[in-house]
Parts: sequence; C-alpha cells; structure tokens
Amino acid sequence: MSDFDAAPAAPVLPRVLKIRFTGSGSEYFRIWAVNMLLILVTLGLYVPFAKARRIRYFYANTLVDGQALSFHGDSWKMFRGFVLLVLLMGAYSVAGKVSATAAFIAFLILCIVWPALWRASLQFRLGNTSWRGLRMRFEGSLKDAYLACAPLYLPLIAFMGYSWLAGPQVGGNRTPDAATMQAFAIRSLFMMGLVLLLTPLSFALFKRYQHDGYRIAAQRARIDMSTGSVYLLAVKLVGVTLVSAILVTLVVTLLGVLAAFTGALGGLRPSLDSPLAQAGFFALGMVVYLLLFSIVLPYAAARMQNLAWNSTQTQCLSFRSVLKFRSLFGLTLTNWLLTALTLGLYRPFAAVSTARLRLEAVAIGTTEEPADWVAARSTGHADATGDVAGDFFGIDMGL
Repeated sequence: MSDFDAAPAAPVLPRVLKIRFTGSGSEYFRIWAVNMLLILVTLGLYVPFAKARRIRYFYANTLVDGQALSFHGDSWKMFRGFVLLVLLMGAYSVAGKVSATAAFIAFLILCIVWPALWRASLQFRLGNTSWRGLRMRFEGSLKDAYLACAPLYLPLIAFMGYSWLAGPQVGGNRTPDAATMQAFAIRSLFMMGLVLLLTPLSFALFKRYQHDGYRIAAQRARIDMSTGSVYLLAVKLVGVTLVSAILVTLVVTLLGVLAAFTGALGGLRPSLDSPLAQAGFFALGMVVYLLLFSIVLPYAAARMQNLAWNSTQTQCLSFRSVLKFRSLFGLTLTNWLLTALTLGLYRPFAAVSTARLRLEAVAIGTTEEPADWVAARSTGHADATGDVAGDFFGIDMGL
C-alpha cells in the first residue's frame, strides 16, 4: 500500500476543561468579617488589602481542569493606586462645590483618564493571574481603549457640558421663564435618549476590547459577538423590564386590595398618614424593588455572560456558557432576602453561591494539551492604579 492510500488522520476532538468552584460561605465569612473590621478600624484605608485577600480566596478556589488560579498582585501597589483615586475623586468633589465650570472641567479630566485606568486595570489583573504556572496577559492598546469609550463618552460629555454650562441658571433675581425651561428639558431628553441609544453599542465595544485582549501562553482570544446581537439583547431586556413592571404592579395592587378588604371586614379605617400605613407602603416598596430587580438584573447578567463567552475563542480553545436565567433569578432573590433578614451578614454566603453558579456554567474545550504550552515571557503588570479603579467606579472586569 502506498503512502497515498493511507487513511486520513482523524480530527482532533476537543477535550473539555471543566470549571469547579470549591469555596464555602463559612470560610469566606471569616475572611469577609476580618476585612470589614479592618476597613472600619482604618477608616477605609484597608480596602485594597481586603480586595487582594478576596481575589486570592476566589482564585484559589476556582479550579480549571483541576488546577487552581493564582493571584500575584502586590497589595501595596494596589494601595498606592487607591490613594491616587481617592485624591482624584476628592478633587472632583471639591470642584463641584466651587462652580459649574470647575465641576465640568473636573468631569472632563476624569473622562480623559478613565480609559487609560481601565486598560491599566485589565493589564494588572490579567498580568497577575496565572494558571498551571502560566501568567495571563492583556494586550489591548491604549488607542483601542479610547475608541471603545468614544460612542458613549462623547454624547455624555456633551450632555453634562450642556447641563452644567448652558442650562438655565436659577439665582439672585433671575428666574428662567417657561419657554427656556421647556427648551432645556427637550434638549436634555434628546441627549439622554441619544446616550441610551448608544449604550448597547458601547457595551459591545467594551466587551470586544476586553475579550480580544486576553492572552495566555501563545493563545490569543478573539470574540465574534456582533453589535446587532447586543442591541437585540437590549430590546429583550426592555421587554422583560416592562413585563416585570406590569407583574409587580398587579401583585402590589392585589396586596393593596386584600389589605383594604381585610381592614373593612375588621372595621378598621387607618389613615394614610398613620405609622401602620407608612410601614405598609415601605414594605410594598421593598417588594417592588426585590421583584423588579431580581428579575431584570439576573436576566441581563445571564444572557450577557452566555452571549460574550459563547462568541469567544482562541487558536485551540472554545468557551461554552449555559447560565440559566431561572437558576440565577432564584439564587438572586434568595440571596437578597437572606441578606436583608440577616442585616447584611449573609452577603459572603451570597457571593460564594453566585460565583459557583456563574463559574460552573462555563466549560472550556481545547484541541491541545495545556501542559504542553510554553509560557510567554511576560511579568505581572506593575501599575495597580487601574485595578482599584475598576471597583472604585463600579466597572465589571469580566468573569
């Protein structure tokens, strides 16, 4: 038999690298309690050290193919970044009390430096994360960071500038007339609508910038998530919000009718200003808040996680996320209720259970053996300013 008659080589089937989270609420509760105590004693200065301890615990209990992640970040570098951000936000707060012009200039400066801090955050976090001894990296460029922020930042800056500098001023003996106020309201609504319309585009660009910059060894991540799919998700999210609002309104109305009917049977006619009525309104408000946000937020989180990771791959890695909205909704509602009933003490248990659900919903397929990968020559990124900025400004750094 000649070489040309040999059977073709069988295609390499992907091997699944399962993700398991082994953390427990009781273990993390001890870390969380100590962190909270030290943050209070140091008047907040312990925040970056607490963050480093939290990251190390969650990384050490995140196993990918049986191997745990490791975090190598320097807490003192994170502390210097934290101090810098406190000074920046302090200067912004002071500027807001001086004048509208100073406030807008300070806001503009924050907008200018934020993309650089965001990029530094990704570089620091990935550069100080390792798996199987391989350091991860983030290689997104500074230019692309600014381009990703531009669709949302430019109209937002224009809106804030118009509101602070060109808006009607009330003071002294001058009061804006009705026509001026109406024109200002119409322009403000238009700008706010433009910002909301561009938000899905900006979110798609943010995720694209993040995932396209992920690196480990010679593997370079690439995301094929289309902007249209994000807009479709936004439309669905609006629909879910409206349906949830209608359902919550019906529930609240039903509860109100039952309460009035029960009171009528008992001969009670409580005043709307009575403590009992006010307590009832507060309870109804909490029900509305829990029901509405426990539906909308888990839906957005589950769908966005699946959309982003199912569109991400490298030369030999593919990701599959099957996070179910029903599971995340039930867990979120339970966590919020137990956290409220325990006055916040259930929060570390909630963090652990949420991390387990979201992480174990993701699986990684590989056509190569990770043990054969060669680490790229890269050391951990030294600048921790951006990493603290991520939590300071509430930016999601990704799963």
